[in-house]
Amino acid sequence: MNKIIIGENIVKSFGEGDEKRNVLDGVSVEIKDGEFVSVMGPSGSGKSTLMFVLSGMDGVDSGAVTFDGKDLSATRENELADIRRRKMGFVFQQPTLLKNLNILDNIILPSIRDNKKNAVKITEKARTLMKKAGIAELEKRDITQVSGGQLQRAGICRALMSNPKIIFGDEPTGALNSKSAQEIMNIFSDINADGTAVMLVTHDAKVAARTERIMFMCDGKIVSEMRLPKFDGADIDGRVEEVTVKMRELGI
Repeated sequence: MNKIIIGENIVKSFGEGDEKRNVLDGVSVEIKDGEFVSVMGPSGSGKSTLMFVLSGMDGVDSGAVTFDGKDLSATRENELADIRRRKMGFVFQQPTLLKNLNILDNIILPSIRDNKKNAVKITEKARTLMKKAGIAELEKRDITQVSGGQLQRAGICRALMSNPKIIFGDEPTGALNSKSAQEIMNIFSDINADGTAVMLVTHDAKVAARTERIMFMCDGKIVSEMRLPKFDGADIDGRVEEVTVKMRELGI
């Protein structure tokens, strides 16, 4: 597999003077095309910051991040924005949807802005994605008329509109009940099975256990990794136990 992301000796600090600390302290990481990866660690370990710098949403103090062969540190902000919009998808704990638009319009809005002439095709694509995500009947609902899990599905549909090479998820199930979280993870598994790389930041062992490579972070460093076979829908409890045991070993 080709390497879609290469991070080399990344240092990222916050604060000034005596308060300055390295949130990322010489991190090196690679993500291959089509991988399903998660990042775990305690609060403040640097896992969300790692996602932000690997996606070009934040810069680095030193080191380098290469995405799809392009050095992000040498890329202008307007070009970075284009890369994120066209080659990456983002799903956050709380979907950032507009209250004055219905579900369908929220999904298509970024794509319509880029290409108004193809509004019909864009809308057709959104409806196809909504059908796959199980929310086809909700297209005319306001965002206040659906559940948190349904909103998250809409956010995933929006993230997929540009056929991204990778989906980044920052605690994408953190605000959901266990049933909705499982349904969202099923969607991520389907996305990955279609060939899209997925990187999830999570504190939930059950979420990480659905991925195939887990990076464990502590104090700004990746302190360990573990690999799991592709999840086939069986023995999730056994996978969760493996992850939990590893977390205990690492003191996470």
